[in-house]
Amino acid sequence: MAEFKLCIADPKSGKTYQKEVKGSEASPFIGLNIGETIKGESLGINGYEFLLTGGSDKSGFPMRRGILGMRKKLNLLGGTGIRKKYPKGAKKRKTVCGHKVNESISQVNLKVSREGAKKLGEFFGAENQEAEKEEKAEKKTEEKKEEKPKQEQKKQESTEERKETEEQEKKTEEKTEEKKEEKPEK
Repeated sequence: MAEFKLCIADPKSGKTYQKEVKGSEASPFIGLNIGETIKGESLGINGYEFLLTGGSDKSGFPMRRGILGMRKKLNLLGGTGIRKKYPKGAKKRKTVCGHKVNESISQVNLKVSREGAKKLGEFFGAENQEAEKEEKAEKKTEEKKEEKPKQEQKKQESTEERKETEEQEKKTEEKTEEKKEEKPEK
């Protein structure tokens, strides 16, 4: 059976949520083309509608709109599958896979086209994770506040040590000056 990793992007919040689907949950995706929509009820996300924007196969080759078949090598100027900028007009031979979702696809990219009543983060438990991160951040700031007095004590100790070393240097300088003054008198 098919197994997909869904990457669901929420353009309003700018966050991406991931979900693994297997077996009967993955069957609605087989045969879809890039640009088609799928209802969220098939994923257990009621009220939402998603737009299929792309994906990649098991070898990591990206899906490209307008390509028929499983995988092809193309001479491309730019767009999906091209990373570097080449000189103007230079073509790069790249392997891409077709625009139709099949069993060889491992990742499917989706974008929210219609929102439901609940936030998307509630379906994935992301809000609980964010709250935990905030609590950890608060604990770290409290720990840092406690450490500051220790650092101030170290600064005070270091200033006292500096004063002592300066006094010792002055004494040694005075002694060397006295010795220099005594030598010419002899």
